[in-house]
Amino acid sequence: MGTIDPKYTTSVTVNGGRQGHAVSDDGLLDVQLRRPKTNSVSEGTNPEQLFAAAWAGCFGSALNAIARDAGVDASDSTVTVEIDQGPDSAGGYGLAARIFVAIPGADQAKVKELADLAHQRCPYSKATRGNVEVEVTAV
Repeated sequence: MGTIDPKYTTSVTVNGGRQGHAVSDDGLLDVQLRRPKTNSVSEGTNPEQLFAAAWAGCFGSALNAIARDAGVDASDSTVTVEIDQGPDSAGGYGLAARIFVAIPGADQAKVKELADLAHQRCPYSKATRGNVEVEVTAV
């Protein structure tokens, strides 16, 4: 690996794929997985929800740092990440994402500017760049 200087490392082990069980190395994450449901709710979560949660949390931290540097109070900001999963044009499956950013009290143009900068800094955004179609919107 060698391209980063790791400050944190973790792992999650899944037994059973999309309908399995996920447990983190420290035991704090311990969830039942399920396939996405479009018309009913079943116990557990799915990988797309976990990915959206992780990306939104990371993006929010990047946004807060960028806003702080710009003199904008983003302490009440919200980041919502929507993940689409489905067949792609190459005959396999792929992901697409929409990121919605709100900073109460900030004008929409400033929110968009800060959100775009956060998208450049966030490690999840960097990891998906060129592989996942992403739309960032100020709301």
